Parts: sequence; C-alpha cells; structure tokens
Amino acid sequence: MTLRFPLYLRIWFAVVIGVAVLTLAAGWLLHQVAEEQQPPPRDVIIRNEAGEVLGQARTRPVRVPGQGVEFQVAMNSGNVVTVQLPPRQRAAGEPPPPPRGPWGRGSTPFLLMLSIVGLAVAIATYPIIRRLTQRLEDLRRGVERWGEGDLSARVHEQGSDEVAFLASRFNHAAQRVELLVRSHKSLLANASHELRSPLARIRMGLELMEGPPTEGQRREMLRNIGELDQLIEEILLASRLDARETDIGTFEQVDLTGLAAEECARVDADLQAVPGEVDVQGVAKLLRRAIRNLLENARRYSSGPVEVVIRRDGAHAELRVCDRGPGVPPEQRERIFEPFYRLPGASEREGGVGLGLALVRAIAQRHHGSVHCEAREGGGACFVLRLPATAGAAPAPRTA
Repeated sequence: MTLRFPLYLRIWFAVVIGVAVLTLAAGWLLHQVAEEQQPPPRDVIIRNEAGEVLGQARTRPVRVPGQGVEFQVAMNSGNVVTVQLPPRQRAAGEPPPPPRGPWGRGSTPFLLMLSIVGLAVAIATYPIIRRLTQRLEDLRRGVERWGEGDLSARVHEQGSDEVAFLASRFNHAAQRVELLVRSHKSLLANASHELRSPLARIRMGLELMEGPPTEGQRREMLRNIGELDQLIEEILLASRLDARETDIGTFEQVDLTGLAAEECARVDADLQAVPGEVDVQGVAKLLRRAIRNLLENARRYSSGPVEVVIRRDGAHAELRVCDRGPGVPPEQRERIFEPFYRLPGASEREGGVGLGLALVRAIAQRHHGSVHCEAREGGGACFVLRLPATAGAAPAPRTA
C-alpha cells in the first residue's frame, strides 16, 4: 500500500525542506568564507643579543581566546618554541570587543538569526498552506458527495482566487445538472400521466363496442390516437431540444413575416407587420412550430380575434401574439412555460397537455432568443417572442 500524505503536509514539507536547504547552503558558504578569511602566513625570526638567528619559520598565527596570538617557530636546535603576543590592554571602562567571526565580528549572532528566520518561515507558512488546502479538501468532499448521487451538494465559495472560481463553476454545473435531471424526471412522470387518459378512453371504447364500430366510435378512436401521436411527438421534440449536443436541423435565413403570415392564415388571425422582410437565422421548421403553438394557445383561450404583430426592435426581431382571453396572473407568467404546467382548471375547460409553451421557450433558447408573457391593455395576454435578427434585415422604406 502506497503511503499518501495530505496535500497541505506535502506543501508544508516542501517549504520546510527548502528552508533547510537554504540554511545548509548558507552554512557551507559561511565555512568557505571562514576558510578564506584565515590570517595569511607570517615570517617569524628569533635572534639572540648578537643578532644571530636562533630559529625562523613561516607560520600562520593562531588566535587563543583571552591570551592573544601564538606562533609556532622551529629552532635551529630542533626544538619548537611558541611565541605569544598577548592581547592589547584595555583602558579602564572600555568594553571588550565582540568575538571576531569568519564574516567579521558577530558571525555567531548571524547563524542564530538565520536559524530563527528558518523556524519563523516554517511556522508562518503552515496556517497559510493549511487554509488553502482546506478549501481544496472541501471541494473534493463536495465533488464526492455529488458523484455519489447527492445532486443538491454544493461547495462553499470563499475568496477570489482560482480555487474560489473552481468552486463557483462546480456549483453552477451541479445546479444545471440537477435542474436537467429534475426536468427529465418531471417530464417522464407527467408524460406517463398524460398518456393514460387517451389509452383509457380507447380501452373503454373497445370494451363497450359490440360489433363493427360506428362512425362516432371510429372518430373518437382516431381523435384519441391523434392525441397520443401529438403528445409523443411533443415529448420527443422537447427531449431533443433539451439535449444540447443533439442536432436540431440546419440554420438558415428565415423570413419571419412569411412564416407568421402562413400560420395566421391557417387559424384566421390578424397580422400586422412593418413593410419589408424581418429575417432571422434559425431552423424554419422549429420557428414555424413555435409560432403555431403561440397561435393555438391564443385561439384556445381567446374570446375575440387574435392579433400578431411583427417588428424590428434594434438587433432583435419581435413577434407578439395577443388575445382577448382571461389573461395570465402575474405570479403564473413564468410557470406557464414549465412542461405540463397549466393554469388551474385550464386542462378541463380548454384541453391541451401543457407542453406547447414549454416547446416555444425551448425553441427560443436554442435560437439564442427569449419568450415571455405580459398583460394586454384592455384585457387579455400578449406572448412576446424575441429572436436575434440577421444583419441587413432592417425594414424597407415605405413607397408611394
């Protein structure tokens, strides 16, 4: 089994070892300087009263603490004589000089100071390194919890460095994945619920049918089968739009006014558009589906004519579908774009399965646009679809 140390200990050990190496290098350099600063050899000659040389030698002086400097001199007789020069006598009250070290006087305090600095660095760096690695450990624990299935796991964002940025991006990704998983679970649960109704009606019709089906029974079965087919198609489309890596079709320049005119003619809605084309970049089939869903939703709830307005708003093309229905309460204007969500009583009164507006928002987002609901003056609701307009799609000037 491989011995593993926590990251903070490895970083701290690296700092301590670095300080130790620095201290050893300084000590070695100190020794080298001490060797170089040894006093040079001197010629020492001993003579008698007649001036005769009794002995001479070229030797290096040796300092003896408290006794001065000594020289070893070899005499002519073969004996070795020690010549001593006593230290200078200090005047009364004069302090003794500090000991002379290899870097001058006071080298021993220098070594002591170097050791204290090394110890201070080792002690001071520990809490800094521990604080940094503690945040990394918190991030690791959060990732492990999230990987074990706790999709609500988040890590604490602290500071403004790379670790804090990594924690922030992890929280953002974890939230996105949690929302996607929750959305898929909700889609599956609601789809299974919605599929039961037409299947139950078909089953009941088959059980009550005696002999060949009547024309009314046949139409009812076909209606239920069509409802099932539409629901399955919408569920598959919602899944494809939600999967970002899925190809949704070829993007091309689309005349939004032309698409809206065709769909308005199908449901007998009023179209108001500025002269000229309002072009957007997108998948024509999906944009047509978004306009159709908005028109069908308005026709389902409206008690009067449905109006469609298309105009250019800066760098965006804006399509507004307005009705004279009961309107949408302000607190419900975001929830109606959730899959399978319907206003209270709407499913029984008006029909539908609650995927139309969710598909409109998904299509708008895949085209880098947006959709929202707002109140209409005089009663009713307006659904506003905004998409980036292509360059040069400005309205043509009105001609006489």
